[in-house]
Amino acid sequence: MMKLCPNFDREDGLETVLEVPIPEEMFGSNKNGNSSRRNLKAWMRPHTDRSLADIFGRRNTEIQLLLGIVGAPLIPLPICFDHQFINCNIKDQPIGASMAKYIVQQYIAAVGGERAMNSVDSMYAMGKVKMGALEFFAGEGSLNNKVVKVKNLMNGDGETGGFVLWEKRPDFWCLELVVSGCKISAGSDGKVAWRQTPWHHSHASRGPPRPLRRFLQGLDPKSTANLFSNSICDGEKAINDEDCFVLKLEAEPSSLRARSTGNVEIIRHTVWGYFSQRTGLLVQLQDSHLLRIKASGNDSIYWETTMESKIQDYRTIDGINIAHGGRTSVSLYRFGENSERHSRTRMEEVWAIEEVDFNIKGLSMDCFLPPSDLKKEGEEGYGVMTCNKGKLPLKIRSASTRISVSKVVTVDVDDSKNNTEDADDHEDDY
Repeated sequence: MMKLCPNFDREDGLETVLEVPIPEEMFGSNKNGNSSRRNLKAWMRPHTDRSLADIFGRRNTEIQLLLGIVGAPLIPLPICFDHQFINCNIKDQPIGASMAKYIVQQYIAAVGGERAMNSVDSMYAMGKVKMGALEFFAGEGSLNNKVVKVKNLMNGDGETGGFVLWEKRPDFWCLELVVSGCKISAGSDGKVAWRQTPWHHSHASRGPPRPLRRFLQGLDPKSTANLFSNSICDGEKAINDEDCFVLKLEAEPSSLRARSTGNVEIIRHTVWGYFSQRTGLLVQLQDSHLLRIKASGNDSIYWETTMESKIQDYRTIDGINIAHGGRTSVSLYRFGENSERHSRTRMEEVWAIEEVDFNIKGLSMDCFLPPSDLKKEGEEGYGVMTCNKGKLPLKIRSASTRISVSKVVTVDVDDSKNNTEDADDHEDDY
């Protein structure tokens, strides 16, 4: 990971310290090396007159889609840090809840123990990612009902980037993520969770602040244990030939209502944790949410988003087991009464952690202040692409796999308005 950016204007000039380290391959001598340099140079100059479309071309749409959905998703509900993992009344609880608490206790022991977790007041993590949109499936009446494959991360395709995470107990966190020279920021000051992108002003998430999903991908064992301490055991399942216990957690109706709007109703949001029976560690995190969008008349469109993260490469840092790599697959499915509105988009992210440290000295609350232009009344979005009159969420040319210009927006479907403009005020935070 490179932490210094060369001086593009003067070869003998001082290098610039990057806020977010980036993978060295972005400066490699491959065929995309010059393009990566230009993209980074444009990103380093925030006052450039060129738009993102000018810099990234048709890739602009895909980068917005990836960052809007995969970049900084939140988990469905807040995490309580002021309770005991197991209490004396465990035997009086239903068998599913009792088993879940026992499995969580085994997980706590596997990651280093409760004393080691409680000794952590703050943390820092830096890593690299590779993202890509894998395929798009259009419903009947579009592209002859065919699947269009776009990327293959195993062959080196996709967008490369790096990220930095900061966290301070109990509810303070911050993320800065740069993918192909395009930056997204997100954070929480304990009162409100927010996000900021180059193509959108800062806006707050609806409902109470929630943790970033990336922390539960093996980086923050205490948050993981606290989250699943209120779950139930939902059986067993083999993940990559590893027998696992399955813990299930449903977002409460009050939480769903707080995140819903007049035109968008979140019907459910469920989280599953797969804990190895052999090691006790979390090896897969899966969550799925379903929302309904009210269209004109009695028509409704449904969106189902499913994220599945394989978590691996655990290493002990200061007595705590931290995952240093993984892969997340995302499926975005839209359906309704009209088959032409059916569509499916698959995306994927591969990440690796380069550095982790705990109890960062000098990390004050001021490091987690929201942007000054934060839209306090902003509404939460849902990571979908909105189009007028029920068209596909992502227009694809039949003669090419390249994506046409569109916007990553939340959904406020109203045929009497221009959705692609008005919905820009409600970009996704999951």
